[in-house]
Amino acid sequence: MCFEKLFITNVFLLPCGICSWACSHMPAYNSLCRYTVSGINSFSVISLSLSLSLSLSLSHSALNCCEGDILLLLDSSGSVSSYEFSRLLRFLSELLLPFSLGQGQVRVGLLQVGTEPHLEFGLDAHSTQPGLQGALQRTRQLQGDTNTEAALILAQGLLARTGVGDETKLPKVLVWLTDGVEPGVVDVPMAELRTAGVSVLAVSTGHGNYQVLRRVVTAPIESHLYFVDIDDISIITEDLREAIIELISAEGLRVVEVSSHSAVLQWRPVLSANTGFYEVHYNSMLPGGGKGQPSGGASSGVQYHRRTLPGDASWIKLSGLQPDTSYTASLTPKSNQDYLNTLSANFTTLPEVLSPAVVTVSDSGPDRVRVSWGPLQPEQVQRYQIEYGALPSGQVHMVMLHGHQNTTLLTGLEQETQYLVTISALYSTGKEKALSVKACTQEVLPALADLQLTPVGRDEVQVRWRGHEEGLRGYWLSWEMGETEIPSRPASSSLYLLPGSLSTLLTHLAPSSRVCVSPVYRTALGEGLCCTTHTQTGLTLRTQTHTHTGLPALYWT
Repeated sequence: MCFEKLFITNVFLLPCGICSWACSHMPAYNSLCRYTVSGINSFSVISLSLSLSLSLSLSHSALNCCEGDILLLLDSSGSVSSYEFSRLLRFLSELLLPFSLGQGQVRVGLLQVGTEPHLEFGLDAHSTQPGLQGALQRTRQLQGDTNTEAALILAQGLLARTGVGDETKLPKVLVWLTDGVEPGVVDVPMAELRTAGVSVLAVSTGHGNYQVLRRVVTAPIESHLYFVDIDDISIITEDLREAIIELISAEGLRVVEVSSHSAVLQWRPVLSANTGFYEVHYNSMLPGGGKGQPSGGASSGVQYHRRTLPGDASWIKLSGLQPDTSYTASLTPKSNQDYLNTLSANFTTLPEVLSPAVVTVSDSGPDRVRVSWGPLQPEQVQRYQIEYGALPSGQVHMVMLHGHQNTTLLTGLEQETQYLVTISALYSTGKEKALSVKACTQEVLPALADLQLTPVGRDEVQVRWRGHEEGLRGYWLSWEMGETEIPSRPASSSLYLLPGSLSTLLTHLAPSSRVCVSPVYRTALGEGLCCTTHTQTGLTLRTQTHTHTGLPALYWT
C-alpha cells in the first residue's frame, strides 16, 4: 500500500516521506502535495485529522497484527538540535500510525533521556491513535546531559512491572533513538533488559560508536540497528516497523524448544473448542529450499506429516525429527464462521549429540568412585553398559543400567588405584556409542594412634601424640586461644609440624579449650583425635574421630 486514506471531506492525505513519489507517479495528487508542502506542516495535518477521531482505512493486517509493549527511549538531551528532535517525533508518529492500541493490542510508552529521565507517557496512557499522536505532538525537549544509563534503569522497572498473569509473557520491545553522542555506560543495563526478554532496537542519527550500539541490540543486527541521516530518516520507517511487527506479531507461528529430534510450535489462539480446529503440516525441506510434496512420494524422499488439533489448542510438540535438518511447518485454522490465514515458520533442528558425550568422576574414596554421564536420552537409549577394571590389566567388571539412569557408584575397588571406566550406550536403533575415562581411588589414610594433654601451668598444656609413619607428611594442630576481644567467640589457631614431631607446648589457651591433632598425608588429612583441656581442675580426655577431605593451608600462627 503506497498511501493511507483519511476520510476528511473526501481528500486524500499522504503520510510523511511519500509525497514526492506520489506527485511524480500520480498526477491526480499534485494539488494535494502542493497544499501539504506550502500550506500546513504534514505532521500537524496528521495530528489534527486524528484529533477529530476520524476513522483510518488501514490494512486489516496492520491494525490487528500485534500484541505487546513498545517503550520508546528518545534522546532529548542538549546534543540533539530542536530541528532533529522535531524530525524524530514526526518519524515516531509515522512509525506507530498503523498499530491498534490498548490492552490486547499494542501499548506504547515514551521515555525521554536528559540529565534526569522523564517519562512522557506510560504504556497504559493511550489506547487510541488520536491520543497517542496528540501526545507526541505535545512532547517538548528536555535539553541537558545525556544520562542514558539512568533512563535505562527506569526502563527496566517500567517493562518489568507491566502486565499481570499471561500479560507478563507478552513480547516487549525497547526502541532507542539517539544521536550517538556520548551515550554513557549502557552495556550492563541493556544486557539486563535483554536477559529479561526485552528486544532492543536502535536508531542513530549521528556518527555514534558502532561497536557500542552493535553490542546492545538484539539479533539480527541488520534489521535491529540503523544509522541514518536525520533528513533521510523516513526511509527506514517501513523496515523498522516490520522489525517491530515481527517481534510482537500475535499471528505468528513461533518455534521454541528446538532439539535434535523435536520442536515445539506455539501460536496465539484464534479459535475455541466449539468454533473450529487446527491443521498442522510439517516436512523437511529439500536442499535449495524445496518443501517436498504432500504425497511424500519416493521421488522427493520427503515425508509429509499432518496433525489435527482442537480449536482451544495453542501449541504442539513435533517429535521424531531428523537432527541438523531444516523443516517447514504451517498452521491452518479451520472455521465455518470466518476465513483465517495460514501461518508458517521454518526451523532447523540441532545437530545430534549422542550420549554419552561427557563423563564425570566424583565422590572418590579408598574403595569407590561415582561415575556420571550425559546427556540423558531415555527416549532413544535402551540401556547403558558400564565396564571398569584396574590398569594396566585388572579384571573387568560390568554393570547394566536402564536408559533413564545417568549415574552409578562403583564399589569394592582397590585403594590408590587407577581404573579405566567405559560407558556404552545401546540405542533403540541398534546404534552404540562408548566413552572412556580414567578414575583413581584414594589411599587409605591411617588415623592418629594416640593423643595426650598434660597441664604445665595456668593456661599452658603439653601436647603429645603418636601416629603411623608410613606415607606421613606431618601433623596439623588446632586449638582455641584465650583473652580475645569477643569472649563469646574465642580465637582459633593452628600449626603445622614436621613428621618427626611428637609433642609441643601450647600457651595462652582458653578455659576448656579444644585441641585437635590430625596426621597429614599426600592427598588429605587422616582421621584425627581431639581432647578438651580443663587447666583449672585437670584434664578430661575426649577422643573423637574426624574425616578430613582436603589439606589446609600450611602457616604458622
